[in-house]
Amino acid sequence: MTNLERRSFRLFNRLFMVPMFRLGFGPFMGNCVTGYIMVLKTIGRKTGKVRYAPVNYAIHKGNVYCMAGWGHLSDWYRNMIAMREIEVILPAGPLFGAVEDVTDLDERRIILRKILQNAGFAGFLDGFNPFTTTDEELLHKTADLPLLCIHPVGIGNGASDPGDLSWVWTPVSIILIILIVIAINR
Repeated sequence: MTNLERRSFRLFNRLFMVPMFRLGFGPFMGNCVTGYIMVLKTIGRKTGKVRYAPVNYAIHKGNVYCMAGWGHLSDWYRNMIAMREIEVILPAGPLFGAVEDVTDLDERRIILRKILQNAGFAGFLDGFNPFTTTDEELLHKTADLPLLCIHPVGIGNGASDPGDLSWVWTPVSIILIILIVIAINR
């Protein structure tokens, strides 16, 4: 993937995907074409600030998995590795979990295929079809991509919790209703 494509994804994620999840629209964001997305809430290893990163994921045996598509250089990956605990906003709701690297080849083979199949069009960007590729090719092409397992240990903060953005819809809706009533009565 080129640097321009990477910057485009980063801009789209920051300006669209993250706000949609923070506003409570996470359940409407995933499908088989655009992929199934969750948002990671990491703490910046240098700044200490909350950082958001949308990623494709898979759920397997009660754990949530994601891979660092840009490899070990991904900021969210380095932040997550520094903390080893993370909050995740899944479409179904938030959770808090402990992070572990997955190194077992059988587990990697199963989970990486699921993540790439769940990624919609993005699953094909590495130059192979995640539905038909051989296990050997899958493991070879993804060998340098970290795979992470998030073991749920509690509930995280979601869009409707204090400090996030779903509260915006109530005042916006009230203002819109007032404006519509005024416009109708003129």
